[in-house]
Amino acid sequence: MEEVNESILEYAQLDLDGTYTYTDYLRWQFKERVELIKGKIRKMSPTPSILHQKISYNITGILYNIFKNQPCQCFAAPFDVRLPIPSAQKDTTVVQPDLCIICDLSKLNDLRGCNGAPDLIIEILSPGNTKHEINTKFSLYEESGVKEYWLVEHNDKAIFIYTLINEKYIGLQPLTEGQIITSPLFPEMKIAVDDVFEGV
Repeated sequence: MEEVNESILEYAQLDLDGTYTYTDYLRWQFKERVELIKGKIRKMSPTPSILHQKISYNITGILYNIFKNQPCQCFAAPFDVRLPIPSAQKDTTVVQPDLCIICDLSKLNDLRGCNGAPDLIIEILSPGNTKHEINTKFSLYEESGVKEYWLVEHNDKAIFIYTLINEKYIGLQPLTEGQIITSPLFPEMKIAVDDVFEGV
């Protein structure tokens, strides 16, 4: 692993071919948002669009009301999630999902984010991140044991839900306007698709 001995203040100072750990990541003080995928740097998309932010706000409000008196907690980006990836060295994958729900609160002990796989992750697709969310993150979340993964697609106002069964994601029927989202992991959680896309 490449060692970083002091704070990095500019993204341009990084060796994009290098391999990094979470310890290195904590020393990066530049404005650009990045994720660490099996030790490799991935620059995140620019500031999310207004549509992306509206959807995130809608879902955050809904989830807050559902989980406010429950043991599970909901977090929205920016929020670091350190994923345990069996095929990679420890502490080399740090992602920032749009939203996540964590029920094992011991994963929040160091107050730096989530150290382990959240129970549910929700990603909102937008130009520039679609391939990453559908391919790279799908595989990462599956391998690390995220029990449920939602993709939210605003052009068609559709929700795609994947549930982890025998360490593989199984896709459910896509949900669109007029339908109700029922989570396999949290069956008491029922959300109208229309509420997710309200104002979009």
